[in-house]
Amino acid sequence: MAIEMMRIQENRVFNSVANQLQIPANELLMLCLCRFLERQLNLIKTELFEIYGHYNISSVEEMDARYQEGTLEEADSWRDLQRLDHLEYKRDELTKLLESL
Repeated sequence: MAIEMMRIQENRVFNSVANQLQIPANELLMLCLCRFLERQLNLIKTELFEIYGHYNISSVEEMDARYQEGTLEEADSWRDLQRLDHLEYKRDELTKLLESL
């Protein structure tokens, strides 16, 4: 019952904001969703930029290639390689989501 009451309250607030902005609630929802996804994407891009700059690379493939060549010390950067791979995946997924909206 408490969860239902919270949903009703959230719906009232959301509709009130939409009314104040004089836009349909579904349009406001899409705008909010887009802005949230864009913000998440920017945070990921910032973290990617930091890792790229630290290792002077432009992709996870380039970092992996440096491992293969032996020009990157594995012990110090293995976690960053894993993190980079995960971040690039998340970046790609968020980009697809934004393009689908």
